[in-house]
Amino acid sequence: MTGSLLARLLLRRSSQQSRFICQRGISQSAAERTKETVLAEPPVLPAFDYVPPSYSGPSGDEILAKRKEYLSPSIMHFYNSPLNVVEGKKQYLFDENGRRYLDAFGGIATVCCGHCHPDVVAAIVEQTKRLQHSTVLYLNHAVADFAEALASKMPGDLKVVFFTNSGTEANELAMMIARLYTGCHDIISVRNSYHGNASGTMGATAQINPDPYRGLFGSDGPKYARDVQDIINFGTSGNVAAFISEAIQGVGGIVELAPGYLSAAYESVRKAGGLCIADEVQSGFARTGSNFWGFEAHGVQPDIVTMAKGIGNGIPLGAVVTTPEVAKVLTRRSYFNTFGGNPVCTAAGSAVLKVIEKEKLQENAFVVGSHLKERLKALKDKYEVIGDVRGQGFMLGVELVTDRELKTPAKEETLHVMDQMKDLGVLIGKGGYYGNVFRITPPLCFTKEDADFLVDAMDYTLSRM
Repeated sequence: MTGSLLARLLLRRSSQQSRFICQRGISQSAAERTKETVLAEPPVLPAFDYVPPSYSGPSGDEILAKRKEYLSPSIMHFYNSPLNVVEGKKQYLFDENGRRYLDAFGGIATVCCGHCHPDVVAAIVEQTKRLQHSTVLYLNHAVADFAEALASKMPGDLKVVFFTNSGTEANELAMMIARLYTGCHDIISVRNSYHGNASGTMGATAQINPDPYRGLFGSDGPKYARDVQDIINFGTSGNVAAFISEAIQGVGGIVELAPGYLSAAYESVRKAGGLCIADEVQSGFARTGSNFWGFEAHGVQPDIVTMAKGIGNGIPLGAVVTTPEVAKVLTRRSYFNTFGGNPVCTAAGSAVLKVIEKEKLQENAFVVGSHLKERLKALKDKYEVIGDVRGQGFMLGVELVTDRELKTPAKEETLHVMDQMKDLGVLIGKGGYYGNVFRITPPLCFTKEDADFLVDAMDYTLSRM
């Protein structure tokens, strides 16, 4: 790192005041501590009453060698020294040596109830003992029960469910339904979005990104939405099949859509005869805290909702939910999914909904997530390398830049901080087009002590860059 950048990083530190406060023993809030103090010692993981059994399997080096020989070279891994994860419990993961790590990535926003939640595990085991797989061509109550429970979480007339195995499949199916229903082919998406890695989801026409941090119009959502109307006017016949959007872009770097964007975009699309698809693969299932579904924060009601990840707490499961009217169009096609609606997966999904409600995980995501965001914003006040802190609940992003005015992506610094935080015992993700955004999407059982430890670890690392 250059001397000038280091100077900027240290610009807001007030060591004299910190020493005075520490000597006097004056109490401070977590945010104040972040702004004023420099951690002399590395932070310590919160106490946790569990010790994993000894691991006797192959080492990380052996697994890595086997991956290189037998798995696709396209499969990547985090960290200079990849982590060999052998066990998970609640918000923690354990490596081959029994070392504990705070999981602030949640398997890419997938583990919502916590690793190996006993209620979810019990539901999976009990269903597996009775019937591991049949097909939806036969009757099974696990599938119908979960569909009913899922529909009860949806607004309006969104109550017909199609089960898939992943978010990619769910979005592909949603797009097919929209094309059948409207008789049109064009699908509009948002630039910097991610809806899956199949040809259809990757081929949707992307429009200007309503990004309050890097976008042309700041937080003026309706101005960004004019681009949707322009593409309808000048890039289509005047009619479209659908518009698909995440409420908060996940892979794209935890980008919150500018206020007013979705409602204006939905209006343009519906005037053009299209359907509105809400991609809730990452932001759904109480992750944003303030709402169960991300789109609810924008005051809109979609025609189709897609979901996966948190739906099964790690079990491969996805779903498309729509209205009875729209759902009828699939009777024109012979659509079938061998594993969609698998009884084991849907039993897990039912257990997840019950745990979220029983343990008040949505409330926890709001309370602890808000605390975590405030502490991260205090870090932004302290270090110039942090350009932006954004997101809601337990779907938060921290963007690193080498120049705040130019918003120059700090890619190397991001990788360095990730590695150093891993050594301290914190696992976070990264994303964004430039790979310079920390993605913080922990299990929803994350505690305030976990949040403080995460921020302290980031603070400790940044202070020593």
